[in-house]
Amino acid sequence: MAPSLKAAPTCAPADEKHDLRPVEGRAADEELALLTKAVGHPARVQILRLLVRRDSCICGDIVDELPLAQSTVSQHLKVLKEAGLIRGEIDGPRIGYCIEPRTLRRLKALVGGL
Repeated sequence: MAPSLKAAPTCAPADEKHDLRPVEGRAADEELALLTKAVGHPARVQILRLLVRRDSCICGDIVDELPLAQSTVSQHLKVLKEAGLIRGEIDGPRIGYCIEPRTLRRLKALVGGL
């Protein structure tokens, strides 16, 4: 691991409550469309895979892993965060990103309901 990865802030514990919302119906369809749109770019899928493998990762480390400019990575992180798939924790001048497990589980359940 790169030295900055060891110093990355750790995100607060995720909500582990079970999601009992239905996986079918209008609201579920709209939620599925929103989430799949957020993962509808290969770079965002790569970011999610990276964050699933790590507790937390700062933006600079994500930039180091992808062949994209920092501003492009930041835009992809913004889309994922707005969809609720990731969280960002501010640690001084840095932001540590981590996966939002409950939303990722929800996405899996919605896709599984197809």
